[in-house]
Amino acid sequence: MTDSAVLGLLQQMFLMSIILGGPVLLVALTIGVLISLIQAITQVQDVTLTFVPKIIGMALTLLLLGSWMLQSAVNLTEQLYTDIPNLIR
Repeated sequence: MTDSAVLGLLQQMFLMSIILGGPVLLVALTIGVLISLIQAITQVQDVTLTFVPKIIGMALTLLLLGSWMLQSAVNLTEQLYTDIPNLIR
């Protein structure tokens, strides 16, 4: 296994982790900013106001995009398994 093959695999895995984690993190960030803005405007400082909507938003995102995320991870795993003979050389 060459250095370029290892770097290529690492690059694929890091890119896939960004692609799969991005939507959930983006939803959590957006909801957090919106709730913080509402808290700053109304001056209501309660921890549960940020926690509960983030959990609900992240759960909805996983519910909507979960099958696509799982299929992407399975495709990457299948590709890695089929490339094993080429990587051993």
